[in-house]
Amino acid sequence: MNLTPPSDSFKSIKSMLLGFELETRTILIDCIIPTKKLKPETKLTAKYRQIVSSIAAVGAIEMPAVVVNRDNPDTYFLLDGFLRIEALKDRGETEVECLVATDDEAYTYNKCLNRLAAVQEHRMIVCAIEKGASAEQIAMALNVNPASIRQRSHLLDGICPEAASLLEDKHCPLTTFELLKQMKPFRQMEAAELMVGQGNFTAGFARAILAATPDDQRVPSRKQTTGSGVISREQIGRLERELATIQQRTRCVEESYGADNLTLTVTKTYLAKLLSRPLIASWLNERRPDYFIEFQSIAEISSLT
Repeated sequence: MNLTPPSDSFKSIKSMLLGFELETRTILIDCIIPTKKLKPETKLTAKYRQIVSSIAAVGAIEMPAVVVNRDNPDTYFLLDGFLRIEALKDRGETEVECLVATDDEAYTYNKCLNRLAAVQEHRMIVCAIEKGASAEQIAMALNVNPASIRQRSHLLDGICPEAASLLEDKHCPLTTFELLKQMKPFRQMEAAELMVGQGNFTAGFARAILAATPDDQRVPSRKQTTGSGVISREQIGRLERELATIQQRTRCVEESYGADNLTLTVTKTYLAKLLSRPLIASWLNERRPDYFIEFQSIAEISSLT
């Protein structure tokens, strides 16, 4: 069998341009120029603290992405990894291993990244624990309480497989799962289907479903809830009326939603493309900082839904 590729196909493959250089580079952090200004409150966020803790525990896993400054080849524009660079600076690091882009487009793997849902996170934690990692080690890397890791490792205890399958790629808070555990399996499936249908996975919505669940579809509780913790039938009726009002308002918005969403999508894409050019971003930051901040906020919108 002849495994030699046709000459035309081989030439086509050779002519393809790579988005990044095949070899990484170790670069002095002082030679890396950020293309956007971080807000002062950024370092107070949980995400930044998690990055700092993760680097301290296991090092920088994701390498920042940079592009060579054409006007000064000894310096680089930073395309991706702003928080990681700041965290390394705070740790006193002087150099970092980077991916070097072949052009100045700010398109990286993070543009197509889907954040972990609660069920997926649970499975990864369980897998890590089975391989020998302790809850304390995982908590240290993520800058969270070890009790939270233990809670997440038992996330699906008491959840039927069908409900877990429906919610495996949905971003549900932990409280939602705790409320589902108070229902019997068939009711869990109904609740999960209702949440998926409404696109609402909040604890408040799950609590309303639980309140409307008949006693024979609830898991018997060792603790009897009394007093102000009990949701009365009057409160359930009020919740139903409020839900009907929200649905009515939603129908009114649907007529203009498509056009508005399209306009915002085009605007966001254009601004992201514009700010991905380091020279343009630097000019705006120096000459029109107020415009730059607003444009940056629009371009960084993660979801339009």
